Amino acid sequence: MGRVTERRRVVRIRGGKVSTRPDTLVAEEPLEIRLNGKPLAITMRTPGDDFALAAGFLVSEGVLASDSDLATIAYCAGAVAAPRDEPSGELVDGPPGGLGVAAGGGGGVTAGWTTAPLPAAVGRRAGGVGRGGAGLPVIDTRGGAGSAPGGAGARGANTYNVVDVHLAPGVPLPDIGLERNVYTTSSCGLCGKASLEAVRTTARWPVGDPATPVVLSPDVLAALPDRLRAAQRVFERTGGLHAAALFTAEGELLDVREDVGRHNAVDKLVGRALQQGRLPLSSSVLLVSGRASFELAQKAVMAGIPVLAAVSAPSSLAVDLAEETGLTLIGFLRGADMNVYAGAERVSWEE
Repeated sequence: MGRVTERRRVVRIRGGKVSTRPDTLVAEEPLEIRLNGKPLAITMRTPGDDFALAAGFLVSEGVLASDSDLATIAYCAGAVAAPRDEPSGELVDGPPGGLGVAAGGGGGVTAGWTTAPLPAAVGRRAGGVGRGGAGLPVIDTRGGAGSAPGGAGARGANTYNVVDVHLAPGVPLPDIGLERNVYTTSSCGLCGKASLEAVRTTARWPVGDPATPVVLSPDVLAALPDRLRAAQRVFERTGGLHAAALFTAEGELLDVREDVGRHNAVDKLVGRALQQGRLPLSSSVLLVSGRASFELAQKAVMAGIPVLAAVSAPSSLAVDLAEETGLTLIGFLRGADMNVYAGAERVSWEE
């Protein structure tokens, strides 16, 4: 899965005994998100599902609502593949296990996303076109030999740490004049927004679907954290990742993503839902492995998710937003115990 983990040698002390051994750590690297070529945000993330992360971030900012809003997503100085030829195409993790992905666009390219292995020759020619796996065209987006754009390292090699999102014609650009090229930490999400009102972006969909309301039993809620933990493959090896998962009202796991930042994990989930044409997520339950911040509540609202549950505490601002928007917010979900801070009508329990 790309560079999700790294190995480091550590001195281990157990029961007074000292030993030296290799340890598996979760990778953390910066990802710069550009919009139509202009820097928008930088987030510290675990590499993997970078295009989904960028797309989900733009959903939470009110820029994207469907994959038709996208022209292309590409790694700067990297490769772009033609969009999906198969409905089951998935976002790739990026290098070295995957190929860059484009959505929408012209030149005979249809809207969508796809997956293909990264050919050995990709990125070694300047401005050339090759063939990827499954017969997909591969476009080297570097401008010329020896160039080192923003996504390239000192020797011109792609770092896969810069993603450029181009919107489809007619999709309005956000006001980057608000100086939205801000820094996002892996722990707290977006910091330094101009004001609280700048965070309160207008939701495109109502929270949930009134025609088919989501109602959860406490038993279903109680089982979700264990199902999330069982699906955390990288956490089992590192113990250092947050996770976010989407469930049905019956407790069926739909998707799960891991990242050093819980906000990134949510963005990856939402971006994958955008790719698959599943927005709004009006029948889904979002579970996060840590606390429920205002930003996570915002991301749930912007994706149309009716229920946000967390294994730890929510913030006061998250509760305020949940009450204002009709979001069901559950905290301290640990076994059969939980606190319902807002939207209790979606939880059915016997008195």
